[in-house]
Amino acid sequence: MALDQYQEEEEEGMSFLDHLEALRWHLFRSVSAILILTVVAFIAKSIVFGIVILGPSKVDFVTYRWMCNLSDYFGIPALCIDELPFTIQSRQMTGQFSMHMTSSLVVGFIVAFPYVFWEVWRFISPGLYDQERNAARGAVFFVSMLFFLGASFGYFILAPLSINFLSNYQLDPTILNEFDITSYVSTLTMLVLASAIMFQLPVVVYFLAMSGLVTSGMLISYRRHSIVVILILAAIITPPDVISQILIAMPILILYEAGIQIAKRLEKKRALKAAQQDIDDAL
Repeated sequence: MALDQYQEEEEEGMSFLDHLEALRWHLFRSVSAILILTVVAFIAKSIVFGIVILGPSKVDFVTYRWMCNLSDYFGIPALCIDELPFTIQSRQMTGQFSMHMTSSLVVGFIVAFPYVFWEVWRFISPGLYDQERNAARGAVFFVSMLFFLGASFGYFILAPLSINFLSNYQLDPTILNEFDITSYVSTLTMLVLASAIMFQLPVVVYFLAMSGLVTSGMLISYRRHSIVVILILAAIITPPDVISQILIAMPILILYEAGIQIAKRLEKKRALKAAQQDIDDAL
């Protein structure tokens, strides 16, 4: 407690250059954490690349097994994915090494994300009012939780179905699907990170509503516009198949509705507090 008070007093007396110095150290620790975990991921090549990165390209991937189980349970053979008719090749001399570096960096960033956001929050929080800091309590936990939920959704749901669609899509039976390793890793990375970022929507709405920039009424009135924007974003970040676009759009729409409820709760608390203040003033 004394340490927190000392840090707050220290932050209040900091000059612009002191803030820059503090920011530099927060960034240094964040980047260091990412690089350390990147090195660990690079060393654990057989696990990170052989199992995690290449997992959705193999028919024994957990999502495909779940779908086959559902196929047996409901009697729908089309649900079972037991073949992925494509091969992954490296057509550039540096292709495998560069993708090894890229995938290691992405994994390092994802694993280090809670610590990185904690460092960012440590830099931002001293500049908030006590009321704002109390209202945003638990921000690191909820932001990290939504980030991992989004990344998991992208990895276990969106990526396997998208890879299955693209691998089975053919203009002509004589054309073989032989994907370059760069294309495969880039597509997988984009789907996972895009899902992780899109799942931050309730947090964004919370802070905007807390600052008074948006209201529940505004979110409700622009609901139709938001649906169009979400569908456009889903079309951009997913392969050109309707199923993948719906899969990414549906949870975002649910999160948008959750944002409306969050804004309503904040407005209700603000109204109760204002009413209590009026009563106190009248007394």
